[in-house]
Amino acid sequence: MSLRFEDLAEGQEVPPLARTLGREDLVRYAEASGDRNPLHLDDEAARRAGFPGVIAHGMLTMGHLATCLTRWAGGAERLERLAAPFRAPVLPGDTIVAGGRVRSLDPAGRRAVLEVWVTVQRAGGAEHAIRRGEAVLRL
Repeated sequence: MSLRFEDLAEGQEVPPLARTLGREDLVRYAEASGDRNPLHLDDEAARRAGFPGVIAHGMLTMGHLATCLTRWAGGAERLERLAAPFRAPVLPGDTIVAGGRVRSLDPAGRRAVLEVWVTVQRAGGAEHAIRRGEAVLRL
């Protein structure tokens, strides 16, 4: 069953979606996207850039956020826009949790504007990999 515009309310939370990323996810994403930047595949190159080792592609994290939203909304065709700034690196072994909250509703256009985010759960606490993003759903 797809999400209905009539079922939405301002402040409503998007059910969170968690995923733990492994090194193999970075390799598969590099192959699929063609983005073979050494920061994502070579620990030494990543360390020279100031990271503890390879980091996930930002768009892999953004893709997880899009999956969270489209599963909740009932299909990719309902996601009209997604924009989000990257705030923190995601490392292999990190668990990323995507979520959001309905910020405003446009009944005439049957659109919902959401604040969206992705947190990184790791030893020592959590931080935002994506924060203050925005998505527009058309239902």
